[in-house]
Amino acid sequence: MVTIGKAKVPWKEELTIARVLAALDDDYEYAVVRINGKLISKPHFENTRVADNSVIIPIPMIAGG
Repeated sequence: MVTIGKAKVPWKEELTIARVLAALDDDYEYAVVRINGKLISKPHFENTRVADNSVIIPIPMIAGG
């Protein structure tokens, strides 16, 4: 099982950050996530595999002016 924010996603072999984010029921496009304490940026979501029991924290980007 993988924890992402407050949700739980079943772990599968070959699971990537991109697939975990796609399982969320929101339309937000995250640019960065923290997985087990390590920051991963969007260009690496497709290739970064997620281990079983990982904790993923999506980090929303905030813009201001």
